[in-house]
Amino acid sequence: MMSLIAFGIVASLEERQKEIEMEEEGESSKSVKPSVQSQRGKAASSRVQKSDSSSDSGSDSDSDSELIGPPVPPQHAAQQGDDDDDEHVGPPLPPGYTGSTAHSDDDDDEEGEAQDDDDDNPVKKIPDTHEITLQHGTKTVSALGLDPSGARLVSGGYDYDVRFWDFAGMDQALQAFRSLQPCECHQIKALQYSITGDVMLVVSGNAQAKVLDRDGFSVMECVKGDQYIVDMANTKGHTAMLNCGCWHPKIKEEFMTCSNDGTVRTWDLNSEKKHKSVFKPRSFQGKKVIPTCCTYSRDGKLIAAGCQDGTIQIWDRNLSVHTKFHCRQAHTPGSDTSCLSFSYDGTMLASRGGDDTLKMWDIRNFRKPVNGVSGLTNYFSMTDCCFSPDDKLLVTGTSVKKDEGNGKLVFFDRISFQRVYEIDVTNASVVRCLWHPKLNQIMVGTGNGLVKVYYDPVKSHRGAKLCVVKSKRKEKHAEALTQDYIITPHALPMFREARQRSTRKQLEKDRLDPKKSHKPEPPVSGPGRGGRVAAHGGTLSSFIVKNIALDKTDDSNPREAILRHAKEASENPYWIAPAYTETQPEPVFAEESEDEEPDQEPEWKKRKI
Repeated sequence: MMSLIAFGIVASLEERQKEIEMEEEGESSKSVKPSVQSQRGKAASSRVQKSDSSSDSGSDSDSDSELIGPPVPPQHAAQQGDDDDDEHVGPPLPPGYTGSTAHSDDDDDEEGEAQDDDDDNPVKKIPDTHEITLQHGTKTVSALGLDPSGARLVSGGYDYDVRFWDFAGMDQALQAFRSLQPCECHQIKALQYSITGDVMLVVSGNAQAKVLDRDGFSVMECVKGDQYIVDMANTKGHTAMLNCGCWHPKIKEEFMTCSNDGTVRTWDLNSEKKHKSVFKPRSFQGKKVIPTCCTYSRDGKLIAAGCQDGTIQIWDRNLSVHTKFHCRQAHTPGSDTSCLSFSYDGTMLASRGGDDTLKMWDIRNFRKPVNGVSGLTNYFSMTDCCFSPDDKLLVTGTSVKKDEGNGKLVFFDRISFQRVYEIDVTNASVVRCLWHPKLNQIMVGTGNGLVKVYYDPVKSHRGAKLCVVKSKRKEKHAEALTQDYIITPHALPMFREARQRSTRKQLEKDRLDPKKSHKPEPPVSGPGRGGRVAAHGGTLSSFIVKNIALDKTDDSNPREAILRHAKEASENPYWIAPAYTETQPEPVFAEESEDEEPDQEPEWKKRKI
């Protein structure tokens, strides 16, 4: 019994000593590796928390929430969290890096605000930093037209010429590739390409509009009406001078013209024998008035015309009897309204009057203008006005007399109608202006025969930018074949013509040949007198001159030459005198006395017969 108690006491002492030793080893291990234990504890706690959350969220998110592998270092975990928040692409940035990313948001905000300011300010979108000048002629450029793609420009003027300009084919010489007179001796009033750009409408001072293709060849000519018919609706075409014309914005075969015969007519490209429909403007008393300009609305459903009595009349395209909108005092009566232009949104109409005004109209309330400005001198019946591509600006030109200042291109804000910008074009009137929406370039026709193109290298596209970068071509002397050369490859050698190896050498040889070069005969020269050349050479004419046409001139006194046979004829008459011997009276001449004064009239003159 005592032995068992002693054995238990010894065993308890041994266990106590082992525990003390284990505690000492545990303290040393904690002092050596505290970070590992802390990380393990954190990992364990995180696993417990995630397991709890996964158990709450469901079995679908277990695979996503559980961590596989060793725990992530805290610095990397923090950087990864920041990367996820900022959505950066690429490897993580160093911890001490404070570069552009710290200020990227502020810079983006400032750039965005600056860009918004540029977008809000339409003046900064005007492409006027650079310009080129195309020399059309010396007289007024009264018509301009650009095809829809902006590749070709056509200009017409008071000199009856229509010139074609190809931006892609021109170099810095800026020469037109074709010039023609489609309407003979009639001034060009309007030029416009169709919506497809394959044909062009030419409106001139005669009564017949023409349609040309892109190369200037005639496609159609409108028929002329009967001027002796009173009702213009019963004639097949216009009977007086045309004033304006334009294409339909949606239908490529339809165009419209207005004339001094008091009608606005629409035409179909496929039927040139007769017009399509007739619109007759009328005054307040129902009398005929002359339309000076006409245009379609942007959707093509309305037709507008400005008349000489100052009215603006608008019809529905399908109803030609009564006007849909009619403003009777739009401009001063008797002044030619030179242009009507619809805005791109189709709600506003701009009118340029001959009374030096520019007005803006709302189609929905057409009784009075929304805005207007005066003092814009206008001497031409085709002075343009147009809207900018963003529909925020309205552009028109001003006229000046000779040597009295510069013509200007004036820009107005559409809403406030304030003059926001202007360009001094040249020392002549600004007649035509176009602002092409695709090119973002402004074409201007002036009164001294110039066509100016304004562009910006950054904001504009193609157009004038294509030709200013091309250097001038070297002038090449025209080399032409002196004679027609017939190529006969299968002819026999004896009939085959010698091939011309070098055109230039052949030209030099033919130049020396008097027959091939058609050398004119040299002027008559050489010894001779009396207008006759001395005999020389072996020709028939020289033989005749030498042997037959001898010199028989007499340089003696002409009186003696005439009377040298008089004495012989009187002494020995043979031909005429014997026949009159019996009847011919003897001539009696009065002898002048010495006493008689020379100024006194002779006695025989005083006798009366």
